[in-house]
Amino acid sequence: MKMLKKILAFSLAAVMAGSCLSSCGVAENAANNKGGDGAASDAKTIVIGGSGPLTGGAAQYGVGVKNAMELAVNEVNSSGMLGDTKLQLIFEDDEADPADKAVNAYNTLKDKGMDIMIGTVTTGSCLAVIDQTYADGIFQITPSASAQDVIKNDNCFQVCFTDPNQGKASADYISGNNIAQKVAIIYDSSDAYSSGIYNTFKSEAETLGLEVVSEQSFTKDSKTDFSAQISACKLAGAELVFLPIYYQEASLILSQSASAGFSPIFFGCDGLDGILSVENFDTSLAEGVMLLTPFAADAKDEMTSKFVSNYKESYGGETPNQFAADAYDCVMIVAKLIKQEGITADMSASEINDKLKAAITNVGFTYDGLTGKTMTWNADGAVSKNPKAVIIRDGAYASLDENE
Repeated sequence: MKMLKKILAFSLAAVMAGSCLSSCGVAENAANNKGGDGAASDAKTIVIGGSGPLTGGAAQYGVGVKNAMELAVNEVNSSGMLGDTKLQLIFEDDEADPADKAVNAYNTLKDKGMDIMIGTVTTGSCLAVIDQTYADGIFQITPSASAQDVIKNDNCFQVCFTDPNQGKASADYISGNNIAQKVAIIYDSSDAYSSGIYNTFKSEAETLGLEVVSEQSFTKDSKTDFSAQISACKLAGAELVFLPIYYQEASLILSQSASAGFSPIFFGCDGLDGILSVENFDTSLAEGVMLLTPFAADAKDEMTSKFVSNYKESYGGETPNQFAADAYDCVMIVAKLIKQEGITADMSASEINDKLKAAITNVGFTYDGLTGKTMTWNADGAVSKNPKAVIIRDGAYASLDENE
């Protein structure tokens, strides 16, 4: 009987010890893997999350951003600039859908252990998640979401120009270089990006004495037939048509204008970057199109040449667009701040957020990147840098600042 009791006692002790070891192991794994799903199993890894359209009509933007972020993360890790600390990229497809998929993508990134968010790519999706990143205490820097409301919270910063800045800079460039006097505008009244640029452009154009002869709008439900808008611009005698819209709609406007025998100067902003890659689009129709953008792939400086070469080598010879360049800068800005502030992977996302916010707005912090030299930020989250004027020549983007 005594022997039986001893056997039972030893058996119970073994079960309890095994249970303790198992529970401790789970707890330790959960602590190391900040968000589960295998995102960050290494205590020396800082997880950068991104989201954007990898499928759908705006996929050129999202794919360019994801590719450039991958390139930058790999360069940071291989260079050893952060010592033992490594960066890890996780990226989700939000299809540029702010109503549903953008929030789902954000929640997935958070579940996977995201420490810092670079994104989103499009304005609508960014507006859908900014309050969540603020509530969760996650530092957010977007390469290309340009609406002013994107940076209403103190944890979110832009590397792209705000919409008002793009509108003002475009009017200033057109007037300052005597490109045209009679100007028409075609914009998407259902889109925050397009409407924001339109409003500021119109105000600045009138201030500068440009004659806005026609203002034409469309919505997301009527963006295939632009015959009425084109006819109105033509009848008004527009010498230049300002297009603060995305490249998909712009390609249709160029095609339909050619069919209507209307050939003004077309001028846009960063949303037109990508028009040369639209499937089945006759790129000869884009000859002479002008746009303001922070990046020109044909620029001859060493940083741009290296980036373009590495990007082409890594992604099947594809030339990076402005969105890719802004995303590359985002990662490099974050990496510089991580090194400067001694940020480590064992810090919580909110601790990282507090350090990054204070550091990026410090008057002594500047960054020289692909999309601007001596970039700075203040507490409002907007970037200070100069745009570049680009024209499409012989089927390629050419910098007006360097080639004229």
